[in-house]
This record gives sequence, C-alpha cells and structure tokens, in this order.
Amino acid sequence: MSLPQYLKPLARIRLVLLGILVVQTIGAQEFEKVELPPNYQAKIDLVYAEVEGWQGKLDFYYPMDSDGPTPLIINIHGGGWNHGKKESQRGFGPFFAKGMAVANVEYRLESQAKAPAAVEDVRCALTYLVRNSQQLNINTDKIVLMGASAGGHLALMGGLSERMSLFNNHCGERETVKIWAIIDKYGVTDLRPILKASSVKKWLGTESENIAFAESLSPITWVDTQSPPIFIVHGDADPIVPYIQSQLLYEKLQSQGIPSKFITIPDGGHGKFKESDEKMVMQEILQFLEELEK
Repeated sequence: MSLPQYLKPLARIRLVLLGILVVQTIGAQEFEKVELPPNYQAKIDLVYAEVEGWQGKLDFYYPMDSDGPTPLIINIHGGGWNHGKKESQRGFGPFFAKGMAVANVEYRLESQAKAPAAVEDVRCALTYLVRNSQQLNINTDKIVLMGASAGGHLALMGGLSERMSLFNNHCGERETVKIWAIIDKYGVTDLRPILKASSVKKWLGTESENIAFAESLSPITWVDTQSPPIFIVHGDADPIVPYIQSQLLYEKLQSQGIPSKFITIPDGGHGKFKESDEKMVMQEILQFLEELEK
C-alpha cells in the first residue's frame, strides 16, 4: 500500500536518518547518491571548465588507500545531447572493487550550446583531469572513457580525436594523452546517415545539413591505426540508435588492427537490458580491461 502524499516527505526523512536512503536534489529531481566502499571518498562538483557563465562540473570518486596512481574511468551520461544529468549515473561498484577511480562528467546540452560544445566539454574534462593527475592520484597511462547512447558517442569522440586540436576551443593547449581504452554502449558512431533524427538535428542546429560538419563529429571518421582499444555493446533490436552503427565501427576497428570487442545483446533495445545481460556486459568490460593489462 502506498503512503499518502503528505506523509512521503516524513518517510523520506526517516529513511535518510536510518541510512537506508541518501538523496541528492538537483533542480526538481532527486537522485540517490553513489554508494561508495568504506575506503573511497568523493569530490563533488569539481569545476573543470567555465564558458560564458556556464560551469562544467564533474564528480570524482577515488580510493584513499591506493598504493600508487589510480586507473580512471571517465563516465559520460547519455540523453540525446539534450537531457540527462551526471547525478543519474550508477553502476560504478565493479570499478570500485577493482580499485579504480571514477570521474562522472556533465557537459553542455543542446539547449545551452549546439555542437560541437559537448565534445569540447568532454575534452576539457579530460584536460582538467590530466592537469590535476598528480593531485588526484590518477594514472594517466590508464584512462578509460565510457558512455552510453549520446554518452557513448561523446566517449568515442573524446578518445578517438585525442590527438587532434579541432575540439580544444576553450581549454588551451596541452600534451596529448594516449587513452587506454574506450567503452561504447550503443553510441552513435556516424551522424551522416541519421541527420534527420530529431535529436541530431537539434544538436547540430544550423549545421544540421552540413555533411562535412557531421562527418567531423562522427567517431568512425577518426578511427586509424593509432586509435585506442574499444569495447562495444549494442542491442540488435535498438529502436533509437541503429545496430548497424556499432557493426560498422567494429568493422573499421578490425580493418585498422585495433584491439576491440563487440558484444551483441539479442533482442536488446536501447539499453535497459535484462539484469543477466547487464551483469554479463560488466564482466566482459572488466575482462577486456584485464586483457589490456597483459
């Protein structure tokens, strides 16, 4: 039986006091805080960039007892480049169990700035983390970019274009960093075939019919023999991002001799896979990273 509406705030307060539920309020939304192991701490809302009054923020979760610099997962939320918040992200426990740090990044949505702003922001977050790697105890030889859907696209763009200066507009010059790996969960890999999709048109704005611009923002364009290893997962019944997008990316990675793995979820939609599939995917991701260690 559900509680009357007027009792719900009191119930929530009681649960918080009992330590059962801890929430973070962002605007009108509430999100449960990321559950951390006893040896982990969090730095919340670190400002990695400021652009025309907008502050790019990230949350950083790290082990306090690491013997040396810590491998890092940079997580990027999805949402069609037009919605989503870093506070909605979960599922970092397996990475914490491996002693990895996690940076959970927000970026400008299309209502705040059109493309390529979100890509620039991911690059800025990476720049910030590298510049502060000593203070944050980050192993810059083991940085992984990870995202789902639009976040998968941005993870790919952030990692594949790392050696280029095209998206460094407001972060200044820096030494390039070899990304250790990219984890792409059903992300867009080529904007050109899907230019008529509403989320793509909104994000590209006045450049929505500019094929060359779309090409520059398509991860598949940037794949070459120097690309980092890439893990891909995609449901073959995805109604939003066509499954063939991941297929073609994987084929190009293979043609360039890039270590890569492609996991297909039979009858899988746009994320929200069955719990058993989610567990399998995480196991495959961890195994992929372990193999890179060798």
